[in-house]
Amino acid sequence: MDETMTETVQTAPFAPFEWMLSARYLRARRKEGFISVIAGFSFLGIMLGVATLIIVMAVMNGFRKELLDKILGLNGHILVQPLESPLTDWKDVADRLSQVQGIRLAAPVVDGQALASSPWNASGVLVRGIRSDDLNNLTSIAKNIKQGSLEGFDDGQGVAIGRRLADQLSLHAGDSITLVAPKGAVTPMGTTPRIKPYKIVAVFEIGMSEYDLGFVFMPLAEAQAYFNRSNDVTSIEVFTTNPDRIVQFRQAVTEAAGRPVFLVDWRQRNSTFFNALQVERNVMFLILTMIVLVAALNIVSGLIMLVKDKGSDIAILRTMGASQGSIMRIFLITGASIGVVGTLVGFFVGLVICLNIESIRQFLSWLTATELFSPELYFLSKLPAEIDIGETAAVVIMALTLSFLATLYPSWRAARLDPVEALRYE
Repeated sequence: MDETMTETVQTAPFAPFEWMLSARYLRARRKEGFISVIAGFSFLGIMLGVATLIIVMAVMNGFRKELLDKILGLNGHILVQPLESPLTDWKDVADRLSQVQGIRLAAPVVDGQALASSPWNASGVLVRGIRSDDLNNLTSIAKNIKQGSLEGFDDGQGVAIGRRLADQLSLHAGDSITLVAPKGAVTPMGTTPRIKPYKIVAVFEIGMSEYDLGFVFMPLAEAQAYFNRSNDVTSIEVFTTNPDRIVQFRQAVTEAAGRPVFLVDWRQRNSTFFNALQVERNVMFLILTMIVLVAALNIVSGLIMLVKDKGSDIAILRTMGASQGSIMRIFLITGASIGVVGTLVGFFVGLVICLNIESIRQFLSWLTATELFSPELYFLSKLPAEIDIGETAAVVIMALTLSFLATLYPSWRAARLDPVEALRYE
């Protein structure tokens, strides 16, 4: 009979009574209000940390993707420049490069600096001479024509300019723009600047302020005449089907060129910029992770205070037959609930903000009467956000892991509490 009375009934882990007690401890009474405040701040900290991490990483990914798409949409993945002799055989070289598997476009170009002016303003630009077919194959230009048309681009002496340049010079499609090149005709008095008006046949808007303000496209033959490059081009812009496999294409392009050339790929041309983006992204991840860590430490302090406050409750539970494992699980559930709910709420808040980030930016700009995310400073005309499933999952898992680890020590301490000592001082 005595042996039967002293037997402890073993309950399954995470039994209903453990969940019930955990829920009761989460709903603190008035005298435990301070503990409830700590739990609330822990919840807010984890929620804000997770949401901020998801938003920042999505914006950084959006920046990289948008900039990469726009930079590689206008500039070739490989720039082929001449060695030893000028590119007078550019037609043959471009034809050979176009036949290489994986090369979708080999566009000969003539590049030169000029001053674009109108009766109202002036701005420095890069003039790029290019064939009409090649320009139509650049979807970043051809699919973003806002005024005019590229039809018959090679036939006349018209030019295509960016939307921001057109706004700065107060010009529209059909107006004339004057281009001034420093190196013009050679006279007995020296080299004189070349000044020539051109009709604007098209206005494009890529969405990257640097390109919309600084590029003027001109028919290749006209650019050769304008920059004194008869039967010659500056370089050949090569566009591939997969920019990430650029190393494999370099060897094929070198062999197909059939003449001495110097190659510069997109990673070399933009290495500083994209490396800086990657470093900034990593640093932001580490800094924002600290927010989640601080919130997890708040869970530790809140649970330790809760354990101290509930010492008599723990002692009574132990004398009633609750095992150390049950006590540990009760406080484990209590602390983990804060972390799990905070993480899930932060996840949904982050997703909602990422999906509506441009609308939020416009609203805040209207509310504060200031231009947030200026195109002149950030290159892009709108705030991008690209949610990466793997990164978002990593953020959620990290927050859940930190929240779980934060509950281990207070829960272990609760389980190790001696019932006799706890009741002695009550």
